[in-house]
Amino acid sequence: MLRQILLILADGQFHSGEELGRRLGVSRAAVWKQLKKLDELNIPYSSIRGKGYRLPEPIELLSLTEIERQLSQRLDKLEVLLDVASTNTYLFQQSSDYMGQRYAVLAEKQSAGKGRRGRLWVSPFGKSIYLSLLTTFAGGIASLEGLSLMVAIAVERALVSLGVEGIGLKWPNDVYAQGKKLAGILLEVNGEYSSHCQVVIGVGLNLALNEKDAAEIEQPWVELRSLKPELSRNQVAAALLDELLKVVDEFQQDGFAPYQQYWTERDIYHNQSVRILSGSKEKLGIIKGVNRKGELMLKTELGMEVLNAGEVSVRTVN
Repeated sequence: MLRQILLILADGQFHSGEELGRRLGVSRAAVWKQLKKLDELNIPYSSIRGKGYRLPEPIELLSLTEIERQLSQRLDKLEVLLDVASTNTYLFQQSSDYMGQRYAVLAEKQSAGKGRRGRLWVSPFGKSIYLSLLTTFAGGIASLEGLSLMVAIAVERALVSLGVEGIGLKWPNDVYAQGKKLAGILLEVNGEYSSHCQVVIGVGLNLALNEKDAAEIEQPWVELRSLKPELSRNQVAAALLDELLKVVDEFQQDGFAPYQQYWTERDIYHNQSVRILSGSKEKLGIIKGVNRKGELMLKTELGMEVLNAGEVSVRTVN
């Protein structure tokens, strides 16, 4: 019933408890109990005597039916959750029952969204895309070199297919627009080095954040709404998931190597001077693309060096 109430409130207008009860066929007391759950989930709404209840602004809730209708690739299971700590963590908790299957989860909100290097991924209700995909790789962890870069390529291709311009990539797996972060990727792996392993691919994409929503974001950010405001949230979610499923197939068949040049052409820091940060250590150099494994090629005063992703961050010198 809570989701039905949210569907009514999604227009951003006031709706009385009497109206909500009438439309749902329940008492006003039942409506009130459901609205208290919004407090428990930390979903903001307003309540004014004589007017009723409303969300701060109109939102588009995710629709399982609408997203599935737009998919062209094979997917064994798709869930849309109202609230979850982390879509990645949720899928890992289910993973033992889905070996060999492709299982995706989208959420309206995350209370503990996960970014790289232990950072929090800011995940307000109904504002962005929080997507995770569980899949299995027969070659084990050893076969995953370059996968994070391929996932970033999937996000870029999905956005281009939606008519979004000016999308760039940042090693090892960020998606940028207008020099600011638009989407981030987190891969988590469970399994053997050379045998079957399961991978949860997490994608967070800023769709319609405001300054208050983004107060905890520690770096320059951009939202998709400012680039192409007419896009539907369900349309974006379906395009991302469909392209991600395609890329998983392509990667399992050919690995990253065929996309080495594709990445380099879209690398926002290609041929630029950067700082490579790893813990308290810093390295200076000029980015010269990536190799066939997806490792960063960095020209330093000592010559050409090859860097793995790990806990490494790339920053411009200036």
